[in-house]
Amino acid sequence: MQIKEIMTARPVLIHPDTTLQEAAQRMRELGIGALPVTENNELVGMLTDRDITVRSVSDGHDPRTDKVRDAMTPEVICCFEDQDVDEAAQLMKQKQVRRLVVLNREKQVASIVSLANLAANTGNQILAGNVLQAVSQSLRPAR
Repeated sequence: MQIKEIMTARPVLIHPDTTLQEAAQRMRELGIGALPVTENNELVGMLTDRDITVRSVSDGHDPRTDKVRDAMTPEVICCFEDQDVDEAAQLMKQKQVRRLVVLNREKQVASIVSLANLAANTGNQILAGNVLQAVSQSLRPAR
């Protein structure tokens, strides 16, 4: 099974000069927690709801004036839409991420594939569970 068979259709993209408040409002309206950031049709980062709160608001920055570029993660983990789902799952496990930006072979953003897509659209609950377990390893507090 290829990524294009399970990925979210039509991703919503955001420009790096958009304010964090506008980005948060768009996330709320769409019920999503991450937006690929593009400039001149090129992927330049990823913005999550956590980036907004942890990198900006918690440091006292104003989301009405601060821009997406100020809080986004510039290093984005990606896969290609024609890659096998198992390859994407392995990449999620290795990089300990819950979502990947999906590119077409022209390196344009095609979509996002998430842990939820793996669970709901592959029919392979074991695969999704293994990825969740690996991703969650980094979230456990040291004892």
